[in-house]
Amino acid sequence: MSEISFETALDSRVDDMLDACTRCGKCVEVCPSVAPAGITDMTAGDIIGGILDIVRTGEGPEASRQWASACMLSGECIEACDYGVNPRFLLAMARVALAKTDHELPERRRQGIARFREISRDVTMLSRLQLDDEMLERLGQKPAPAATPSEAPDFVFYTGCNVLKTPHIALLALDIMDTLGITYQVMGGPTHCCGVSQLRTGDVEMSGRMGTSTIEKLSHSKSGQVISWCPSCYVQFTETTIPAIERQGGAQPFEMTPFLRFLRGRLTELAPLLRRPVKMRVALHQHPGVPGTMEAAAEILRAIPGIELVDLNQPAVGLQSVNLNVLPAYRRELQRNELLAASEAGIDALAVVYHSDYRELCAHERDWPFRIANVLEIVGESMGLHRDDRYKQLKLMQDADQIVAECGDLIARHALDAAAARSIVAKGMLGDQPLPLKY
Repeated sequence: MSEISFETALDSRVDDMLDACTRCGKCVEVCPSVAPAGITDMTAGDIIGGILDIVRTGEGPEASRQWASACMLSGECIEACDYGVNPRFLLAMARVALAKTDHELPERRRQGIARFREISRDVTMLSRLQLDDEMLERLGQKPAPAATPSEAPDFVFYTGCNVLKTPHIALLALDIMDTLGITYQVMGGPTHCCGVSQLRTGDVEMSGRMGTSTIEKLSHSKSGQVISWCPSCYVQFTETTIPAIERQGGAQPFEMTPFLRFLRGRLTELAPLLRRPVKMRVALHQHPGVPGTMEAAAEILRAIPGIELVDLNQPAVGLQSVNLNVLPAYRRELQRNELLAASEAGIDALAVVYHSDYRELCAHERDWPFRIANVLEIVGESMGLHRDDRYKQLKLMQDADQIVAECGDLIARHALDAAAARSIVAKGMLGDQPLPLKY
């Protein structure tokens, strides 16, 4: 690899996109964030032109700043561009440029470290309130016992960080791969950070350093493929970090495939394992930010005997639920309307794919006449696989003191601080509820 720095390589890619952009405005026209963000006082061409100005100088019109800040990472803009530009990536770079204008590097670095520590603290605590050492080790969060080095696995399974808050989802993914006879090594959690938190605060150097370190750790499978779970990590690696590394003079380190697309690619092998009928009318909660993932989820659900897939005709926007936090009122409206539509349709289950969707929606099961389930839970039912959904059990208690008391054995076993556990449960679990429950 050459001596070009990560930031220089990234800037080179940005410059190429700035040169390629014609300011036609098609990306703005198809963006689902524009209307709910109230951006109405400029033409589409002027808005994207303002984004180019922000990327170049850190300054631009207010409507363009609003658009950059309101991006939900839906990705429609990428498909709309006829010139090979990734507008979603340019919006990320506009946010970086704004962060650099607003704060000097020491403050940006401090913010990035604070975000990383908060995520690490929440993930570590919430996973340990649900899992013993054996299961933490299975998810790559505890050192495995010393053993004779074995042959490289077929794949690396990269969890990202936040799915570990809802560990039954990740464990079901591993159970499904075991049943398919796939060998893998699990990597993820805060020690394998993608660097997205640092990028969001404008600390490009640290983002590149952390992402490059993780990519090196992930680059050791027989197939040269990484199966990924987290959509935020997927976008960070495939749209920012890996292309920059390639410009530094390195080869593409691996192919990264989202887990449900990976499963759909093996549907011929998976279908015979879906032996048990699951007689349910199911609607799929959808976010289109990673192309093909929702389509893969629907195809897999249709392969399960007894499943009737119901279309609720609701908007599908954003990368995952957490990315809609830039438009909180709009997010609440979408969730409320979907729950009402699901009730009126008489479904048995609302199936979600991603972990942030699940965390935000699962407790609504208490108030509506249908189940909130992850897609892998339904797949597992048909395969005879089950993992206790401890996260939902705890969140349905809706009482931080009761949850901490319920987890007393694991708090003692992991030597956790009960007061810290209560604080994280209150904010990181019960507070993770954009649409309030009914009371």
